[in-house]
Amino acid sequence: MTKIRADMMTGTPKTIKQIKQDIQKIANDDTVNGSVPLFWLSDWLLHVIDKPGFFLITDENYQLTEDELSRFNVGLHKMQHGTPLAYLTGQQAFWSLDFKVNEHTLIPRPDTEVLVEQTLNWIKSQPSNDGQKRLLDLGTGSGCIAVSLAYELQQESMRKTAERWQVVAVDLSAEALKVAEYNAAINNVADIHFIQSSWYDGLAVEEPLFDVIVSNPPYIDESDEHLARLVAEPISALSAPNHGLADIEYIVQQAPSYLHAGGLLVIEHGFDQGAQVRQLFLDNGFASVHTVKDYGDNDRVTLGQWQ
Repeated sequence: MTKIRADMMTGTPKTIKQIKQDIQKIANDDTVNGSVPLFWLSDWLLHVIDKPGFFLITDENYQLTEDELSRFNVGLHKMQHGTPLAYLTGQQAFWSLDFKVNEHTLIPRPDTEVLVEQTLNWIKSQPSNDGQKRLLDLGTGSGCIAVSLAYELQQESMRKTAERWQVVAVDLSAEALKVAEYNAAINNVADIHFIQSSWYDGLAVEEPLFDVIVSNPPYIDESDEHLARLVAEPISALSAPNHGLADIEYIVQQAPSYLHAGGLLVIEHGFDQGAQVRQLFLDNGFASVHTVKDYGDNDRVTLGQWQ
């Protein structure tokens, strides 16, 4: 982690080489407050000057304009006070795609790619079945899960004979849904239906059942001290009552009413919630229940089939 002091980055004009030297000084300065990952600084610099990564090596004598230097310093100040890099650039890579993000959505995390991967693996393992298939994403946020899954499912390599997938993505936030719809459009993903809803509430009872339900719901304990550091992201999308399990419990309990027999439920959860979530699945009639670890070797995603 790198600490920042605003007055260390002042001065004009500045070249890329000088700014890189300033960053090194910052990295070694223990007298300043606040911290950000070191790579954010170089990524933010590239965003400000709108250049590719190699430019920082090949064009060190490039001199920032007064406007570029001002934007760079303003961004450093915001990062120091808790604004993530993705909110400054307005974008975040996830899976194989790029997503728009803003203050109305969580920033997609690499660990959530485990949920996408496990869902696709399960779908690939199922027998071919011509006709319409349906997948529901609860609490879609930026749409990163729904769009990534829909993108993969519309690829020729994933298609099974005449099998076609429709993805339904719901979120309580109208502003988040606007971002999700935009992300579907820029990634050329069709067959996604967006609905403003609190979990299942906005789904019509006469709708066909789903073959897969996925969700990355709020799961952080409301009293968790780490929430204090996540000042920029929407807290309602991060924390939940009952030690972070309230929304997960509701999703699992209601899922059988919306799933075909043999359908899959996939939920992301906290690193210390695996055993409790597996028990929720079992208590509500799910079989083949198991938990998959994330890239940090922590329990992260639990799956089960409705019998």
